[in-house]
Amino acid sequence: MTQTPPLPAPRLTRYRWPALALLCAAFFMVALDGQIVILALPSIQADLGLDASALQWVLSAYLLGFGGLLLLVGRVADLLGHRRLFLAGVVLFLLSSLACGLAGNGGALIAARVVQGVSAAVLSPTALALVTTTFAEGPERNRALAIWTGTGAFGATAALLVGGVLTDVLGWQWIFFINVPVAVAMLALTPVLLRESRATGPGGFDVGGAVTSTASFVLIIFAVVEVPSSGWTTPRAIIALAAAALLLALFVIIERRAKAPLVPPRLFANGPLVGGNLLMVLVGMLLLGFNVIVSLYAQQVLQFTPVIFGLGTLAYALMDLLSANLTGSFIGRIGHRTAAVGGMALFVLGSLLMTGVSADGSYFGDLFWGLLVFGTAVGTTFVAATVAALTGVREDDAGLASGISNMAFWIGGALGTAVVSSVAVAFTHGPGPAALTTGFQAAFWACFACAALGLLVALALPGRARG
Repeated sequence: MTQTPPLPAPRLTRYRWPALALLCAAFFMVALDGQIVILALPSIQADLGLDASALQWVLSAYLLGFGGLLLLVGRVADLLGHRRLFLAGVVLFLLSSLACGLAGNGGALIAARVVQGVSAAVLSPTALALVTTTFAEGPERNRALAIWTGTGAFGATAALLVGGVLTDVLGWQWIFFINVPVAVAMLALTPVLLRESRATGPGGFDVGGAVTSTASFVLIIFAVVEVPSSGWTTPRAIIALAAAALLLALFVIIERRAKAPLVPPRLFANGPLVGGNLLMVLVGMLLLGFNVIVSLYAQQVLQFTPVIFGLGTLAYALMDLLSANLTGSFIGRIGHRTAAVGGMALFVLGSLLMTGVSADGSYFGDLFWGLLVFGTAVGTTFVAATVAALTGVREDDAGLASGISNMAFWIGGALGTAVVSSVAVAFTHGPGPAALTTGFQAAFWACFACAALGLLVALALPGRARG
């Protein structure tokens, strides 16, 4: 069996921090585009004449392309080269963003959003793998990971601000066109700042594992995306989830027998990695689910325009960025478990504050403090979960571990969006602000339950990051 060239040890050069800035820019755009359409959905619906189901897919098609391919892309990047795949992802991201902005009907937009999600599935794990192979394990890598994850979390929270302003000022098309100059700059800088890296070990590729894992995760995401509009017990959702379960079982069997498994069993012996990814699922559920519900409450009950609510989330985004950087500075001393417990406790508090929203509320009376606490929770927990999920990972597993971490977040995001949307619909009885508010309060209680579960997971996290 052929061997791939060995992965060089991290090479510390004067270019590593500019390289980190480039990788952070990529992750920022990936996270931004997952949520940026939320406040643009009414404008998109009016321009393209979409029904409610098609409108849901404009948001969720990105998750389908993204979450379904992360595991596969992470391993392919380890084998073929992280920088090579990163460049391919940038090109695909540029073209798909352009196609989204130029889409003249719902079908074209949804198809372009799927491709945009695929490009994100290429960019995200390769960027994180390049961070881990550029910085040696220890305090400096922890700091780099904190900056990288903080930037991504900031992108997810800033999406409401950027999307609201661009939609009102320039039109919804510009939430996609804004990606084009950024992608062009990344294409120019990547050959200069990033070195190639790839895995050592068996050069074979686990085709069976790749097919079964990709198909199962696509089916899982498809099923949970369908839930808000069709319910949990429809034949389509049940069949998709049952097929996904069978494929996952087959995937486990294949991995146990494969000579070069897509997911080496040794990864599951890494306690921090397993715990960090469980935590990442819950962070995804909380962040994406919260963003959808708080946006609907602000627009449908408080009657905020996209630009007004977008500007109102500035504190949310800034607290996310600030807390991520502070966590990165201290996590080497306090450990990822302590940081995760603190972050999840803030999620519990933020969710509890949001359960008190009212039908005749105001920004400072109903939103501000919840947004402030929730933003702090996002930055803190995102960094802690990422450091935990990458603790003790071998460098030739960097791309795969990065893919697992990202997949955990986005599958959690799809599940969280489905759960809170379903809860809101189930508890909304009749039209009008009062009825809508009752549904949104129930959805925030669902966030509270998820945060409480996350706190238990954080308390059970093993070990601490070395640094």
